[in-house]
Amino acid sequence: MELHATGAGTGPVTVRQGVPAGAEQRAAELYWDAFGRKLGPALNPPDKAVPFIAAHLNADRAVCAFLDGQLVGLAGYQLGGRALTGGSAAAVLRAYGHLRGLHRLLLLALFERHPAPGQLVMDGIAVDPGIRGRGVGSLLIEEVAAVAAEQDCREIRLDVIDTNPRARALYERRGFTAVRTEHTPWLRGLMGFGAVTTMHRPVGANGPRGLSTP
Repeated sequence: MELHATGAGTGPVTVRQGVPAGAEQRAAELYWDAFGRKLGPALNPPDKAVPFIAAHLNADRAVCAFLDGQLVGLAGYQLGGRALTGGSAAAVLRAYGHLRGLHRLLLLALFERHPAPGQLVMDGIAVDPGIRGRGVGSLLIEEVAAVAAEQDCREIRLDVIDTNPRARALYERRGFTAVRTEHTPWLRGLMGFGAVTTMHRPVGANGPRGLSTP
């Protein structure tokens, strides 16, 4: 399935499923740009984190946006026990060492989310800064919704942190509804956020029209 939006390049933005071979490094860079502040305490420094993410991506657990053949955005999701970002405990220990790796595993465990039966868990959106605000996020969400429908899921679930109101507003525009908020003030100093809101969208509920952007 492909969707289109007008971008700043010479052609449309095209969204399709999967991270293509050879684009893993670029995907990891986009992911880190979007989530590095949150993941930094577990995976810093960036020059180690980005190669680690790239080496352990599950390429079939993302939808990607392309402009003029270049990867400009992606949205990961968890389904069937696999998410976009992988890497076993042993891989973390190999990359960061046993002494420093153990506390990193504890921090990474804070981000683990397990889908309920019939759920697809969406793992955030990363869009190139130069093309943000042009509707790419909406395209990615609708492509994730298409994946959920293909997999016979009944709903999409995601979590959004309190320091990202722009993302929450996007999710609300695309049909997501907040179902609960967990306050985590002890994480504000460490990871920069103090609350996480869980949002749901039923599969089959179309988001608002108007995916093409000016």
